[in-house]
Amino acid sequence: MNADSGKTVQKGGGIGETINVIVQALVLAVIIRTLFFQPFSIPSGSMRPTLLEGDYLFVTKWAYGYSRHSMPFSPNLFSGRIFGADPERGDVAVFKFPPNPSVDYIKRIVGLPGDRIQVRQGVLTINGEPVKREKIGQIDNPDITEKDFPVDVYRETLPNGVSYDTLDIIPNSQGDDTREFVVPPGHFFAMGDNRDNSSDSRFSVGFVPAENLVGRATYVFFSIAGGASPLEIWRWPAELRLDRFLNPAH
Repeated sequence: MNADSGKTVQKGGGIGETINVIVQALVLAVIIRTLFFQPFSIPSGSMRPTLLEGDYLFVTKWAYGYSRHSMPFSPNLFSGRIFGADPERGDVAVFKFPPNPSVDYIKRIVGLPGDRIQVRQGVLTINGEPVKREKIGQIDNPDITEKDFPVDVYRETLPNGVSYDTLDIIPNSQGDDTREFVVPPGHFFAMGDNRDNSSDSRFSVGFVPAENLVGRATYVFFSIAGGASPLEIWRWPAELRLDRFLNPAH
């Protein structure tokens, strides 16, 4: 007698079950990306030395609440923010480029609504008060500075105590002396830490509307130098920046 007689063998659901699993995975990924975390890669050198091209980081989506830009493709479902919260001065934030919201930018928030912001001889001033700025040395590493000569590094400390390093590549550059900007209600003033190589609120970015905020940068989870793709595994031994893994992104 066959030991298996009387038993029914259940077959897998085939292609229908596979499609169902894929759809569920996609829905879960969209929910996570919309409500919790979004991976982001650094596309330019405007945030050097804090963030480098080839850094991959997580952005927390709930930090500032949710707008239509929290969702993939920014569908025009509603205006304003849900559960909105303002960035703190010094936050490194991802936002949609105001003149073209299809483009993501990442900068440091230095000006809040109502602030008067100006740069005088390279010194950031907020409401007429110079931000504490001290030279702490030089960096002579092209991977960090993108330059083949030593670059001056200044430590800035904002009024709320947030400190970070900035690069001063070109003394008396175009962005070292600006007019006074008055930040409108519901907007923010953002600057790159690489002060002489950053398109930010001093220039084409302008004031950043609260609705354009995507989230706050948290941690670098991967970093690779030399313009290499993370998929180019054969370049990992020479190009991985292991010392940047799990570093704060601010």
